[in-house]
Amino acid sequence: MRRIISTILVIFWVLGLSNMAMAGRVANPTAIFSGIDKITGRIVTFNVDVGETVQFGALLVTPRVCNTSDQPDKPKTLAFVEVQEETFDKTRKKLFSGWMFAASPGLNAVEHAVYDVWLKDCSK
Repeated sequence: MRRIISTILVIFWVLGLSNMAMAGRVANPTAIFSGIDKITGRIVTFNVDVGETVQFGALLVTPRVCNTSDQPDKPKTLAFVEVQEETFDKTRKKLFSGWMFAASPGLNAVEHAVYDVWLKDCSK
């Protein structure tokens, strides 16, 4: 019984991915992020051009791709993002490299001891 349920879930998951792949994607030049400084409690929203790097606290955020779906009734926003931490001695350590989904900010948000960063949207 458990195997049947697992198989059904996999089928739905594959169908969902194929529908997402078939849907048109719009490449956007700018990613919109939010970040929180856990020490001060300050939440900041900032824009980063694709391919550019912006520093948020000790984090260096670089979006490589920022796509939205072309279906206004089912908006999907995702970005491929690289995040590095710059230490006191100016060395950089890679913290995150992967896809972020605006609809699920907790899924692949960057969680740091002092700073958190997540994708909010893409813009033209």
